[in-house]
Amino acid sequence: MSTGAQTAHDPKAVRIMLITLLVVYVFNFLDRQIVNILAEPIRKDLGLSDTQIGLMTGLAFALFYTLLGLPIARYADRPSTDRGRLIALALVVWSGMTALCGLAQNFVQLLMARIGVGVGEAGCTPAAHSLIADRVPAERRSGAMAFYALGIPIGSLLGMVIGGYLSDVLGWRHAFLFVGAPGIIMSVFVIFLVKDRDRLARPLPEGVTAEGMLASMRILLARPTFVLMLAAASACSFLSYGKGTWTTIFFQRTHGLTPGEVGLWFGIGGGVAGILGTWLGGWLADRLASKDRRNLVLAPAIGMAVAVPMAISSYLASDWRMSLALLLVPTVLNSLYYGPVFSSVQGLVAPRHRAMASALLLLGQNLIGLGMGPLFFGMLSDWIKPGFGEESVRYVLYGAALLGLVPALLFWLLRPRLPGELDRNA
Repeated sequence: MSTGAQTAHDPKAVRIMLITLLVVYVFNFLDRQIVNILAEPIRKDLGLSDTQIGLMTGLAFALFYTLLGLPIARYADRPSTDRGRLIALALVVWSGMTALCGLAQNFVQLLMARIGVGVGEAGCTPAAHSLIADRVPAERRSGAMAFYALGIPIGSLLGMVIGGYLSDVLGWRHAFLFVGAPGIIMSVFVIFLVKDRDRLARPLPEGVTAEGMLASMRILLARPTFVLMLAAASACSFLSYGKGTWTTIFFQRTHGLTPGEVGLWFGIGGGVAGILGTWLGGWLADRLASKDRRNLVLAPAIGMAVAVPMAISSYLASDWRMSLALLLVPTVLNSLYYGPVFSSVQGLVAPRHRAMASALLLLGQNLIGLGMGPLFFGMLSDWIKPGFGEESVRYVLYGAALLGLVPALLFWLLRPRLPGELDRNA
């Protein structure tokens, strides 16, 4: 037992693991989010409606990603599972399916390829979260989770910049082909750099048996604090994915930018702001919670509320440069929740439920967030388009900004519950 613990927390091994998982997560979000910057040229080429764009960018991916994530997470929680090899296999699948998106000749084929991306990505984050929670001490877990979560803004940034540039120069089909191939190569490095051999030295506590998937879900969903955290994270994700997809389209329709221009300016600006917010959220959580564990989610609660008027002012701006500049601060504030949420969820459950807890969190975030966010705002845009024309997206984004008060309230309600429940099962 002591040998396994020493291996688990060896600083050099942990750093190598975290850096490798970060690179994998960058590929994860690059392949997932590149479709946003390519959505407008795809719509024009294939003759799609805004509702179909919302379905293709969101629900088609999210439905299979979340539902398959549950049994895969239960498999990842088994002591005999090598989570590093599981992540490597998932990387091969989603990278290959991303490349196939570029070969689609109609909406149905593109939809099926996007479903394939979701199937592959289902095997990544629950296993990665479980690995990090096992090998990083609780007092540094928020920072480690935030470091891994940097893959979200970095991958989104690269997806916007690379996707937009390739779309302008070579077309949207080549963009998918170019970003899919490197992930297959990266999977080989994952096998050798992400080690998961010390699990067999850590048996379950005496008298505890490994539950099945449904039993494990029931245990987690019976925890009110876990459910409230799930609701807060899902609300954040709903707004993040919804605004992310339609803000890129907003700059093209309302301000007349090309996909390449949006990818460059919005991709870099939003990506850097997201990186800063994600890192800052983890840093603040570790330091504020060391004094009072209620403060683990204090920064997200305040940040989400403060971001509302600033986001609305950015969509009101008539000049695209001013609009982009005003979006940077709310992007930082809206990114503060990643580290605190991911680390809190891992601290609220027993180690044998960590991958499943992460999968349930991702189910809410992606089925509600990625699945319904872009689709809901796309349907709303189609509904009000007869009255507002191409400006319909701007008015949809006003409402999306106001909804930021919902996760702010949920995070505030979570604060008093955390001290008595975090890491009591560790």
